[in-house]
Amino acid sequence: MAGIVENVNDENYEELTKASAAIVAYGIAPCNPCQAYDPILQETAGKYEHIRFGKAKMHVPGKCRNIKKQHTFGTYPTTHFFSNGTLLLTREGKVEASELADLIEQYFTKKS
Repeated sequence: MAGIVENVNDENYEELTKASAAIVAYGIAPCNPCQAYDPILQETAGKYEHIRFGKAKMHVPGKCRNIKKQHTFGTYPTTHFFSNGTLLLTREGKVEASELADLIEQYFTKKS
């Protein structure tokens, strides 16, 4: 779903991460940096239609149990970059828009 940030949970996590380019941000409701990161993700998703963006709300009971079993989070937000199911990069903390764009260019730029 190009241009939007999808809600990620156990049911759609694997399908999203198997995309050729996917970015998943993990956060919790009471986290101020997570809240500040949301508009950055939304704006960035609109600029990169070839990338799937998702947000996993780790505080919602029962929605991300399997995700929590697969990954350990030392801090929120944490951002993962995936390509075809492979985790390419983990970035802890809020990622500023310019850095996120740089990382996207580094990991997801189509090379001819």
